[in-house]
Amino acid sequence: MSQATHPHQTTQHQQPPDRPDPGVHEKPAPGASIADPAALGLAGFALTTMVLSIVNAGWIPSTVEPVVFGLAFAYGGLAQLCAGLWEFARGNTFGATAFSSYGGFWLSFWYLTGHTDLSGAGADVNQGLGVYLLAWGVFTLYMTVAATRTNTAVLTVFVLLTITYILLGWGELATSDGLTKAGGYLGILTALAAWYGSFAVVTNATFKKTVVPIGPRE
Repeated sequence: MSQATHPHQTTQHQQPPDRPDPGVHEKPAPGASIADPAALGLAGFALTTMVLSIVNAGWIPSTVEPVVFGLAFAYGGLAQLCAGLWEFARGNTFGATAFSSYGGFWLSFWYLTGHTDLSGAGADVNQGLGVYLLAWGVFTLYMTVAATRTNTAVLTVFVLLTITYILLGWGELATSDGLTKAGGYLGILTALAAWYGSFAVVTNATFKKTVVPIGPRE
């Protein structure tokens, strides 16, 4: 049988199945046009954490703690929450969960410390605050497990933050100024690590190349 009459032969050119039709434009991935919100989320978390941790470490009197409230609401809270919502649009489950959650933490801190009357709890208020902080430590601990698949900069933030929550929560339960101050110092290190991550994201994006390393772990 000749090639011209072979039943499986065709004279028309067929597009290979693994190549897209050049006349069809692929749709961009959802959120591809959104700038990386991690720089904002990490910056909002870092600055608010730094100011509160300086108070916890005893570097400045605790009477000035209310200066944190505005930051907790606007920058650590709302700005970080927005960063989390943009991470949802980009399809980043880890970033969306982390930024939205810690945005919620700072908003809850703002409400708890500035708008909640705990005078009726008496000495038991420390137990409530201790449980509050330790519960956030549990959340941060399992996010640390997920962070092992992100990059070294982010993983460092989560390791330090987990220890910070544990020390602060334990300090409240034990009414120990020493543990609270230790948590303050760990919080300062956490804030510095988060600032480094923010600096890396915004700098690398602006220069369009890796200028500040973050240590990818994927």
